[in-house]
Amino acid sequence: MIRINMKGLAAAALAACIVTSGLSVHPAFAQGGEQTVNWTREDVSKIELNQDNTLPYIDVSKLEKMAPGYHIWDTWPLLDRDGNIASYKGWKVIFSLSAPNTVLPGKVHDIATIRYFYSKNGKDWTLGGELFPAGTALGQRQWAGSAMLDGDQIHAFYTATGREGQAQLTYEQRIASAAGRIVADSTGVRFENWGQHRVILEPDGKYYQTKEQAQQGEGGYAFRDPMWFKDPKTGKEYLLFEGNSGGAVGERSFKPEYAGSGEYLRQHPVPAGAVHANGNIGIAEVVNGDLTNFKLLPPLMEANYVNEELERPHVVVKDKKYYLFTDSHINKYAEGLHGPEGMYGFVSDTLIGGYKPLNGSGLVLANPPENPYQAYSWLVTPELNVVGFAHFGDLDNLTIGDVGNQSPEFQFSHFGGTLAPTVKISIKGDRTQIEKVLPQGWIK
Repeated sequence: MIRINMKGLAAAALAACIVTSGLSVHPAFAQGGEQTVNWTREDVSKIELNQDNTLPYIDVSKLEKMAPGYHIWDTWPLLDRDGNIASYKGWKVIFSLSAPNTVLPGKVHDIATIRYFYSKNGKDWTLGGELFPAGTALGQRQWAGSAMLDGDQIHAFYTATGREGQAQLTYEQRIASAAGRIVADSTGVRFENWGQHRVILEPDGKYYQTKEQAQQGEGGYAFRDPMWFKDPKTGKEYLLFEGNSGGAVGERSFKPEYAGSGEYLRQHPVPAGAVHANGNIGIAEVVNGDLTNFKLLPPLMEANYVNEELERPHVVVKDKKYYLFTDSHINKYAEGLHGPEGMYGFVSDTLIGGYKPLNGSGLVLANPPENPYQAYSWLVTPELNVVGFAHFGDLDNLTIGDVGNQSPEFQFSHFGGTLAPTVKISIKGDRTQIEKVLPQGWIK
């Protein structure tokens, strides 16, 4: 049980290519041995729901609200510089996107604010309040990110969405950061002495699509969800993030490696409409240890003609292998493909290059078919506990796109807006399985 104490608050002509198990070398990495891999249409065609990857049914309406008075969704723990869950004077901290629970679920992203919670045991959480002082963060609102603790200094990375001071709501996304100080005593945790907020990453239009390029097509636009990662093999530090492959749709051409093997492509022609899907997972490297200076690198992975959103990417290292995880929605697959609301994963012997889909397809976790939208925004901790939030439950035959046309009463009654039960997974090589379901909020 969570006990809460409120405190103070595309098809075109084909060309010759190299294809290896659906994963191919990106031209940008022709030198240095680095490579961007493709999550292919052939990979996705192998998706099957089974007992190892399908979550049990959750009655969203019966879940305890983590923060009475607020909707809570995307959540991440405070990490130390090496990427472990941090503990400061015995306290653990998590951060969540939040909005007052009087706001319709479909509108929460328009006013999202980051709030934090603290806990001694990693399962019973006290709401501490807003992370940043009101009016100091960049953007019209803040979307998901990560936080790293170095000594008593916190480095917060987040998505600044829209431009601060603009009256009209916009969806421009930039990655921003700020540094502050953590303070803790026997009564709880607070943050103070925040320095200047600054934009540290913007899409370059080459590897990562700009908003202006995206507006020339029908697909999505993303440059968000910065996640801290330190490579234990090299000591180099990075941010991973969600993006879209650069260029406008009119400049995009189909490449056989997007589909997979030649045999698969011959048997499964790619619909022209698939051109609008161009999701990717980006990476930027810290320059000379300066956490305000990041160098954009070519993406770790692309899903061109496959999927338009690879959200909240993050890496967990286990048995000297790199496990790259990301989330995606049912309605974000390219024309001619189908996949569940789920968390997807890939494995490599190195941080950059070589990723192959886990379980053959990439699927690691999926909502059950009878409740396809019950949870989302999963994040794997170093201990292989998967934290997510309760989304929409028991919609019968409605799709997520239908929800906004329902009455406010319907929307509120079917929306979770709190943490979902944590899921424990196991990993062995390139296979994963669900081990058990733990209580809400469990990050131990």
